[in-house]
Amino acid sequence: MERHIMCIDLKSFFASCECVERNINPFTTPLVVANPNQGKGAITLAITPYLKSKGIKSRTRLYEIPPWIKYEIVPPRMSLYIKKSKEVVDIYLEFVSEEDLHIYSVDECFLDVTHYLKMYGMSDKDLAKKILQTITKKTGLTANCGIGPNMLLAKVAMDTEAKKYKDGIAKWTYDDVKTKLWSITPLSKMWSIGSRMEVRLNAMGMYYIGDIARCDKKVLKKKFGVIGEELWEHANGIDESVISDFKMPPKSSSYSNSQVLFKDYDGNNIKIIIRETIETVCRRLRKNQKQAGIIGLGIGYSIDVGGGFYHSIKVNPTSDEDEFYFVCTNIFDRFYNDMPIRKVSIVAGGLTDDTSLQLNLFSNVEVVEDNKKLNEAVDKIKEKYGNNSIIKASNLLPDSTAIDRNGKIGGHSA
Repeated sequence: MERHIMCIDLKSFFASCECVERNINPFTTPLVVANPNQGKGAITLAITPYLKSKGIKSRTRLYEIPPWIKYEIVPPRMSLYIKKSKEVVDIYLEFVSEEDLHIYSVDECFLDVTHYLKMYGMSDKDLAKKILQTITKKTGLTANCGIGPNMLLAKVAMDTEAKKYKDGIAKWTYDDVKTKLWSITPLSKMWSIGSRMEVRLNAMGMYYIGDIARCDKKVLKKKFGVIGEELWEHANGIDESVISDFKMPPKSSSYSNSQVLFKDYDGNNIKIIIRETIETVCRRLRKNQKQAGIIGLGIGYSIDVGGGFYHSIKVNPTSDEDEFYFVCTNIFDRFYNDMPIRKVSIVAGGLTDDTSLQLNLFSNVEVVEDNKKLNEAVDKIKEKYGNNSIIKASNLLPDSTAIDRNGKIGGHSA
């Protein structure tokens, strides 16, 4: 059955909220949302469509805005934005049920309208127009909408094409994969490909999405693991995600661990934190004789920037730290966009009993078994003598938090 998915994004959300509250037009007003206490080095959280029309980027530093452009700076008010976001979500729920709505971020949602078109007697584009008009009428905010047969194509249609049309609506079908999706360049213009992943793909000679689509899927899997498979599928317009699945209760429990950091980290030093957080989760898996069939990484950006990302991948059941790290760093490189980081979360889901080794074609049985025995031996020592009885050299680096988090140094309270 052909699905009809909408991806709706509120235009310049933070800045538009501030304009609506002041009863001014965001399309004619030069307004910037940023922390004025940080001076000209402050990162803009949002700018109005008016400033975008002048060539100013959404995320920039104040000193990068040309001096001849005059603008008003307002501090961010997250409580206001959450309130406005809820108002918009309530509008979506006037059109679809909760299981057909996926809230992707504070300003972006997916709607599965497949089963509603007949009931409303509308095409998907007509229904999209009705929803966008209702948002503007009730909240004063404006939005763009992408429509597609799956979440991926709806999202990319919205990101790359919707803003080009007066009504803010773009519809893609599978026929547009070769003509539109494959022509996207640079690679980071596509949803789910961050700047770091773009560099790695460029090094492989890939500069257009079509280059990824035409690449041997096995090559991508060998280079990036399961992330490589997903990259290939997305480059070919394949996305089997179903919105209602996001609403289903988990079939099994999950283990997770998070770190809220006391300073900003970047792409160069955050991976030591990812590694240490993984160690905590995997140790718990081994202690309870469990393996994870789903690995997830969440990154939260600094409050001055806001946002972040979370992505999970299905894997062969594992509790191996190196496998977790390989998956998580590939997720990181794929989605990270060079923002200051203040939170890291690792999730191990799809838990099963650790009764046997699940190997893939590239696994070395002896290496996997040796790693498992080594990890179990380390776990026993830490259990008996404390978490800092054995540490890695990386735990002594300035950016590491492991020793402090363990709460004891040299067997004594810190």
